[in-house]
Amino acid sequence: MNSSRTLAVFDLDGTISRRDTFTPYVFGWLARHPSRWWRLIFLLPTLLAYALGRADRGDLKGQLLHQTLGGLPREAVQQWTARHVHQLLQNGLFATALERIRWHREAGHYLVLMSASVDCFVPAIGSALGFDETICSQARWNSDGTLDGRIIGLNCRGEEKLRLLRTLKARLAPGEIWAYGNSRADLIHMREATHGVYVNGPSRDLSSTLQHIINERWS
Repeated sequence: MNSSRTLAVFDLDGTISRRDTFTPYVFGWLARHPSRWWRLIFLLPTLLAYALGRADRGDLKGQLLHQTLGGLPREAVQQWTARHVHQLLQNGLFATALERIRWHREAGHYLVLMSASVDCFVPAIGSALGFDETICSQARWNSDGTLDGRIIGLNCRGEEKLRLLRTLKARLAPGEIWAYGNSRADLIHMREATHGVYVNGPSRDLSSTLQHIINERWS
């Protein structure tokens, strides 16, 4: 990548999509396969650990995926992913987000989708929207080709997003960085950008030290 080229990094949930994408992915599948609802009882120990601060969002997310879609062959996961992504693209995205992605793409900027949601479906969204690269939380697969679902490594959120953005900077050496996010956790890595856009977030989150980040209302 030419050092004069601009890097544009977008969060997914609540920034491009109108709401969380992971929960509808899991519970949408369960709604079509009700015989697996009983397995949610095995989520209780992780929920308790999370409440006590002994587990993080990645642990909780991985266990939810493990107990619901865990054991499915790759083909079944891919089929459900295609349906989920199709539904999301039809009516689940902010029109403003699509316009901003298009603006960056037409300007020749390098587009990266960076999400805490899992690689079962996030890369398919990135591909459909024309991103050059997708970075997200990684779900484990079993040696027989079935989904385990638990998260490999760190959840792509907060400080981990900051680390990953710094890795991108070192690899791509961009001239400028645009960063888009919608939560306080996103502000951690958005500090590293040249320009930041805080999507539909409360303006009180933006202190005087974050003057390069603007608050925008997207619809």
